[in-house]
Amino acid sequence: MLLQRLPFILVAALLFAGCSSNQPLETVDSVDLQRYEGTWYEIASFPQRFQKGCHCTTATYTATEEDFVVVENRCRKDSINGEESYIKGKAYIVENTNNAKLEVEFFWPFKGDYWIIDLDKDYQYAVVGHPNREYLWILSRTPQMSDSLYSEITKRIADKGFDLSILQKTVQIAS
Repeated sequence: MLLQRLPFILVAALLFAGCSSNQPLETVDSVDLQRYEGTWYEIASFPQRFQKGCHCTTATYTATEEDFVVVENRCRKDSINGEESYIKGKAYIVENTNNAKLEVEFFWPFKGDYWIIDLDKDYQYAVVGHPNREYLWILSRTPQMSDSLYSEITKRIADKGFDLSILQKTVQIAS
C-alpha cells in the first residue's frame, strides 16, 4: 500500500519543498529614497481591515532631514466619488538594509514591516510586502498598469511565496 502511494507522497514533498513561503522573504538590493519619493497609486493589494471600502488609493512618501520618511495614505471610501480617507505616518529605515526595509508607524508605538520586494529600475512600479506574506501592495506611478506588466509582476510575487488567490485589484480612475 505504501509503495502505491509513494509517487503521490514524493510529488507532495517536492511541491512543499518548492514552496518559497517557507523561505525568508528577499527584498530588492537597495532603494534610492529620493527616487522613491512622491505619489504611488495602489494597483492591487491583499485586502486589509484598515483599507475596507477603499477606492483610488494612493500613498505619498516624503523624505525628511531627520531619520524617517513621511507617509500619507489616501483613498475614497466606498466609491470613486466617496469621502476621502486620510492617514499620516512615519517610515523608519531599518539599518543595514540599503533602504529596502522600513518600519511604518501610523499609531505610536505600533510599527509594521514595509519591505520593498520588487522595484522597477526607473521607479515606475514597486511591490511592498511583509515577511509573513499576509500583506502585499503593488504600486505604480500611474493609476493604471498594463496587463502584461501586471502579469510579470504577479508571477514574481507568486515565486516569492505569496498567495495570489487573495490579491485584489484596486479601483482607480483612469488617467
